[in-house]
Amino acid sequence: MTEENTTQKAVNTISLTTAQAWAKKWRDTPGATIKAHLIPQADITQLMAEKDVVDVRAYIGIDENGINKLMLVGVDTKGNDLIDDTNEQYIYDFTQPCPDTCNVTSPLYTLK
Repeated sequence: MTEENTTQKAVNTISLTTAQAWAKKWRDTPGATIKAHLIPQADITQLMAEKDVVDVRAYIGIDENGINKLMLVGVDTKGNDLIDDTNEQYIYDFTQPCPDTCNVTSPLYTLK
């Protein structure tokens, strides 16, 4: 009897070197102060469980306190944003920008 391979190969990934180059390019952009966003698991889990959601789109914004935000919405198979409170299709924003919620030992933070 053979064992079925249950591991999946990750898709849409990039190397650490590429990620560091992209992060450096962003940080070298005038006015770029945010290095990353922490996205709670609950946001992703709830968003992906919404009706008709197959993908997630992220929008960038600034709240009334001047804090950079990453807003997440579900996307259907046609690429449409699913935003409709009556259908329980919400805009998620519990993200926390870095700085202040940084992993200062990450190679993407330190860009070694």
